Amino acid sequence: MILFVNACVRSHSRTKKLAGYVLNKLGGEVKEVNLERERLQPLDRATLERRLELVSAKAFDDPMFDLAKDFVAAETIVIAAPYWDLSFPASLKCYIEAISVIGLTFAYNDAGQPYGLCKAKKLIYVTTAGGPIFNEAAGFGYIKSLAQNFYGIRNVSCVKVENLDMIGTDAESVLREAEKNFL
Repeated sequence: MILFVNACVRSHSRTKKLAGYVLNKLGGEVKEVNLERERLQPLDRATLERRLELVSAKAFDDPMFDLAKDFVAAETIVIAAPYWDLSFPASLKCYIEAISVIGLTFAYNDAGQPYGLCKAKKLIYVTTAGGPIFNEAAGFGYIKSLAQNFYGIRNVSCVKVENLDMIGTDAESVLREAEKNFL
């Protein structure tokens, strides 16, 4: 199963369009997590304390862990997140908080090093930007580090198209070219 994490909110999202090309190329069953519909909230003290109690009891059947269980079970993960304000939408950060569960998506060995518990062999991060992406560390780099160092997903790649809003740029042509290059 391919897990499609959709952090796109615009009705004509160029990032979602680019992700569609990727998903079509991959083929197979897709399960979408639409972060706008999920309406996830950042962890607060009460939620974190409840989660810690459930984790201690290994009560992973609680609905609080449904998103994490889907993430762990996916064979491939595609994350579509537009490049906003030098990073990705806040909803994606809330999703990461929801799925980063010790004992479910990752654990620690005796030396205190994290290791992943996820089934996925591949994660593809899809993004578009109206201007240039000067530093990927706050977007793709962050996701790549988590995937490789905590979730155990070694094959992490980025499909991106930038400068779509630059004067003289035909964004639709650039996206079509990106599709050809990906296929």
